[in-house]
Amino acid sequence: MEKGIYTIILRLEADRDIVVGSLGPIHFRAGYYAYTGSARGPGGLARVERHMRVLEGKNAVQRWHIDRLLPHTTLVEVVATKTEEDLECPIARKIGEKLSFVGKFGCTDCRCASHLHFSQDQKEILEAVWYAHAQVRSGSYEK
Repeated sequence: MEKGIYTIILRLEADRDIVVGSLGPIHFRAGYYAYTGSARGPGGLARVERHMRVLEGKNAVQRWHIDRLLPHTTLVEVVATKTEEDLECPIARKIGEKLSFVGKFGCTDCRCASHLHFSQDQKEILEAVWYAHAQVRSGSYEK
């Protein structure tokens, strides 16, 4: 399986309070969320398929922060960049230049503000995610 970095774009229909592991309870506003993760391990981009099984209720194991949010959302789109490089943080930072974020979500192993970003506007979140992936693919980012 190919390796890379992905951003899953989700829609949350209504406000919801969710306990997210060590982060505790978080209030999620209705709207669109973009979660950026790494799929550079042995399974590669198959990790996205695992997230989809959690979203669909076919896998109840909650291993990562995103697993707590997924069952309450619907999938909008997945954007992936095939790479062996560690580009998860540069992509998350690029998205964060344009969108608000949920503090420390999905980034306990780095210094990023978050790997989960929010917008109430679907077009805005899609543009921010596609822009971030395009910038990183072209080499226009800070390491």
